Amino acid sequence: MQVKRRTFTGEARRAQIIAATVETLGRFGYGGASFAKITERAGLSSTRLISYHFAGKDELMAAVVAHVLDQLGRFMHQRVSAQPDARSRLRAYIGGLVAFNAGHRDEMRALMTIFLAHPGETGSYGPGEEIRTLGHLEAILRDGQERGEFRPFDPFVMAATIQRSLDGLPFLLRAKPDLDLELTARELETMFDLATRAGP
Repeated sequence: MQVKRRTFTGEARRAQIIAATVETLGRFGYGGASFAKITERAGLSSTRLISYHFAGKDELMAAVVAHVLDQLGRFMHQRVSAQPDARSRLRAYIGGLVAFNAGHRDEMRALMTIFLAHPGETGSYGPGEEIRTLGHLEAILRDGQERGEFRPFDPFVMAATIQRSLDGLPFLLRAKPDLDLELTARELETMFDLATRAGP
């Protein structure tokens, strides 16, 4: 089997197709995100240009998931790693994820659309990825407990509770597009700070 070599032009074309797919998913949903619609949105001359870069719809959707998760991971690392203590890191994690949703609505809507259509089948997000995601948050909570910043609680249960409250944001934004996300971030940060911290 001949392996396609990646070139600068090829990478730019792949990025163009992924961006158009994100927009198409947001507008038409998973079932309506045909190669024809993606081709039109990307301004391409033929669906064959998509097929050249992606073996099929599953591979394209996996690329979209990987792209969004990579963006999210880098954004969150920058926000969280700069904080001096566990309480600050927890607030930065919550506020950072809300901020990413605010600035990347199309990407998060596309991600949720794919997960709802084919949960765990894209090769980019399944039970293992879920445990890794919760593991980052759980590590912050365990560190805070060890430092005496957080009260005793089950770190996994608390991490799952925090994460689930954040995962619902794309759905809330679909139902209420004018949701005040700055206020949402402050409320969630305060709620979980009160729920986790040691002492008054």
